[in-house]
Amino acid sequence: MRLLLVDDNGVNRYTVSKALQRVGYLVSEVNSGEAALERYDQSDFDLVLCEIDLPGMDGIDVLQGIKQLAPDAMVVLMTEQANVETAVQALRHGAHDFLIKPCSSEDIRESVERGIATARSLTRRRRLLDAIERTVSELAREISDTAPADRDMEPGSAKIRERLPPRGNAISLGSLSVLPGKYQIESDAGSVGLTPTEFDLLLYLAAHRSRVVSCQELVREVRGYHAEEAEAREVIRPHVSNLRRKLKRLGDIDLIVNVRGIGYRLGEIAEAG
Repeated sequence: MRLLLVDDNGVNRYTVSKALQRVGYLVSEVNSGEAALERYDQSDFDLVLCEIDLPGMDGIDVLQGIKQLAPDAMVVLMTEQANVETAVQALRHGAHDFLIKPCSSEDIRESVERGIATARSLTRRRRLLDAIERTVSELAREISDTAPADRDMEPGSAKIRERLPPRGNAISLGSLSVLPGKYQIESDAGSVGLTPTEFDLLLYLAAHRSRVVSCQELVREVRGYHAEEAEAREVIRPHVSNLRRKLKRLGDIDLIVNVRGIGYRLGEIAEAG
């Protein structure tokens, strides 16, 4: 596992790096936010461990920059100047964890291990979606190859067409078509792109549309880690807000329903005309 450690304090970098190398991690070190973004863009890392109180570009800026490069990136932030506002801001922008210094080497290793486990879980989900997409595509081609060329009116031909996935490899949600792999939603009104978190959030709500899903459950199943309900609300709220804004472009203004004090559920989706 490859880690990127970002800290302007040389002593801190040395001790944290040694603690992580001791248990088998490969650690690259940089001393500024600007260098962190440049290094991250050039190499593959499984997790980033970043000090918030950096000169110039601070840790929150680094977090936002990395998330633009890789929305599913695992980032753990550290700080000595802890306050609720900073913690909420870090989690709102997608930090995996928030550590308050001084923290032990064991605390850091445990946080990194949880982040790596979450990254592996997300990778497995992506691979599963890709495998499903390939399987559906191959099935569609097989059905298309075996179907009579110009005999749409013969008995059974309608059943063959029904077995074909709608709009290529899309998953149908009423009048909406959700495109795995592309992270897009299409309708007659156009199409919008989603982040991987927004995409997984929408599909999880769709899979459990008969009930209200708590924010804690959404963080666990979509983001891949445990959070208390109050914290989970702060993490999920901006993703829901962004998803709602994008869905409004397609006309489904009230698709995601907020049940105050409980969580979210999926509203009724109009069927395609």
